[in-house]
Amino acid sequence: MTETDEARRPSGDLTVRTIAMPADTNANGDIFGGWVMSQMDQAGGIAAVERSQGRAVTVAVNAMTFIRPVRVGDVLCVYTRINRVGRSSMKIEVEAWARRFRTQFREQVTEATFTFVAIDDEGRPRAIEPT
Repeated sequence: MTETDEARRPSGDLTVRTIAMPADTNANGDIFGGWVMSQMDQAGGIAAVERSQGRAVTVAVNAMTFIRPVRVGDVLCVYTRINRVGRSSMKIEVEAWARRFRTQFREQVTEATFTFVAIDDEGRPRAIEPT
């Protein structure tokens, strides 16, 4: 653990919180990176739907780096922050933090920027209302 781990706090709103279970592990016994990414995509989707007031889909994920593993029993906390809203798209910063099993210690495990597009009922891009 570095000094920045202790000083740093999650950025954004707590959007998804779930526990890592044995069924989510890889052959090494760590949680699959794809499972973590899925939780992040869900959190980003919640934020995108709330901001756009309707359907939204993931169109891109930028520069995801896995910093630390997630282990069985850890509580994965996913935070979202809307970074930019365009005509129909949104860039959402997503951070995943693990609260380690049976402790209150938490550390960041990954982060990425997700891009979502608001869509209509036919799946075509639609305008997002300005704030």
